[in-house]
Amino acid sequence: MEITVIGGGSWGTAIARLLKINGHEVSFYVRDPKTKKAINDTGCNDKYLPGISLEGLKATTNIDVAIDGSRLVVMAVPSQNVRSVFETQQHLLDGKIIVNLSKGLELGTLDRISQIAEELLPKSTFVALSGPSHAEEVGRNIPTAVVAASKDIDVAKMIQNVFSNDSFRVYTNTDLVGVEIGGALKNIIALAAGMSEGLGFGDNTTAALATRGIYEMSKLGLALGAEAQTFNGLSGIGDLIVTCTSTHSRNRRAGILIGKGLSKDQASLEVGQVVEGIKTTKSAYELSKKHKISMPITQKLYEVLYQALDPRKAVVDLMRRDYKDEIEPLFKH
Repeated sequence: MEITVIGGGSWGTAIARLLKINGHEVSFYVRDPKTKKAINDTGCNDKYLPGISLEGLKATTNIDVAIDGSRLVVMAVPSQNVRSVFETQQHLLDGKIIVNLSKGLELGTLDRISQIAEELLPKSTFVALSGPSHAEEVGRNIPTAVVAASKDIDVAKMIQNVFSNDSFRVYTNTDLVGVEIGGALKNIIALAAGMSEGLGFGDNTTAALATRGIYEMSKLGLALGAEAQTFNGLSGIGDLIVTCTSTHSRNRRAGILIGKGLSKDQASLEVGQVVEGIKTTKSAYELSKKHKISMPITQKLYEVLYQALDPRKAVVDLMRRDYKDEIEPLFKH
């Protein structure tokens, strides 16, 4: 199949490599001419995916040429940049199968990426590819499992066949809302877990944050029409585990730095790549207020990031909240 991958960061590079290995004809768009030159001259993208061979993969900085002729387009750009790509390339993208890799909520509109696609690319079929899948490991063929979510199950199954191989297993799901919400909100909890580590707290704290975090993710997801079971899957608890604990996790690393006293901007600069959870925290906080959903971890992280609340005070506030049952009526049968 002729496939376009848009985005030359670590995840876009890893997926372009995977698709090339799977025997597809891959047109790889990167914005930076230096990245293009490195890939085409050396067969590597050492800036974003060091030490991984990209033999046979060629990059271009001409997005029109990259898209034209492909049936399937993989979006590997930060969530806040997706709308601009859809708008500027609408004439070429509309009608194609769009597979989105980014995990976030748009600032201002609070839209999921599928909602942006529905607005700007009404003739396209949208798929979210999500799950515990660090590019650094996918690039080394370490066994990985993800989920392809689409309202069209036949398209999800087609993506399953296109992407799967001996080290990359794809499941399918029609709960697009749940998969997108899980993928976006787990970054918030990973930021909080990293912040906890930066403050010097231990495994007990991380486990508490992850457990109560999946609960928050589920509550907002259910309010938006998701299915509860999705949050027990790869895009929910699976992605949450890896993002809260892995050294590859940008959100966790940024959280550690914030816990040690850096601002969100300083932490992002230190990490050196987009930290999706920082902006998603703002969007998710606003969504929780809009839908009247209690999300205390998200709220306190928002106050730390955007209202200069001391991280230690945030932890005390969470620990001293009114006592309650573990399971709310919303989840009880």
